[in-house]
Amino acid sequence: MLVSDIEATLRAAGCVFAEAEAAVLRAAARSDEHLHELVGRRVAGRPLEHVVGFAEFCGRKIFVDPGVFVPRHRSEFLVRQAASRTREQGTVVDLCCGSGALGAALAAIRDIDLYATDLDPAAVRSARRNLAPDRVFEGDLFQPLPQNLRGRVDTIIANVPYVPTDDIALMPAEARIHEPRIALDGGSDGLDILRKVATESTFWLKPGGHILSEISERQAPQAKTIVANHGLIANLATDNETDATVVIGTTADP
Repeated sequence: MLVSDIEATLRAAGCVFAEAEAAVLRAAARSDEHLHELVGRRVAGRPLEHVVGFAEFCGRKIFVDPGVFVPRHRSEFLVRQAASRTREQGTVVDLCCGSGALGAALAAIRDIDLYATDLDPAAVRSARRNLAPDRVFEGDLFQPLPQNLRGRVDTIIANVPYVPTDDIALMPAEARIHEPRIALDGGSDGLDILRKVATESTFWLKPGGHILSEISERQAPQAKTIVANHGLIANLATDNETDATVVIGTTADP
């Protein structure tokens, strides 16, 4: 199958980055027959990352199984913000970890003691391919973590679901159909999970510890208020290039 044919097929199916996707598909294919199969799956609307089984994130290859949330490049900003606030050999928790992309990327920058949790069994299976399997726990937010981590965590990265429920219908089909709703739906205003995380985070963070969560720009003022209302020093960080916004909460030093 010629490169030009692949690109034309993908472009006709509505793939905006047809040239780049064609290169990824060709590299992943084991044979011409397999390439036809991969292109067919992509044309049918499956996310490219589910088709080839991995995503590129912070320069790393992250395994992403079908049905698992695909890490977005804008979330690389959250990783950079976390790295700038995390000490070497610090204890880090990756909540709502999905494939474990954020934790894996942060661990490549800092020598950290990393734990991760997710409620979705498929996400946990994926994360255990990208992180130390015995450090990935299945359960709701902090619930499955070892209790001896309470009050000892330096950094919490929480890429929580933050899409307002009514906005999910407006999302691209490949996300709306092929990614789990539990990884997208943040409740009526998109901030329900952030509220839960902010409520519990102070029991787990050490003095001077940080929690960082990605949100949308329009949610920023309310998200900052939520974090501040739970006794954390609240700040915002934005990256105009990637349209990324992160709310940051810090516990006071003793």
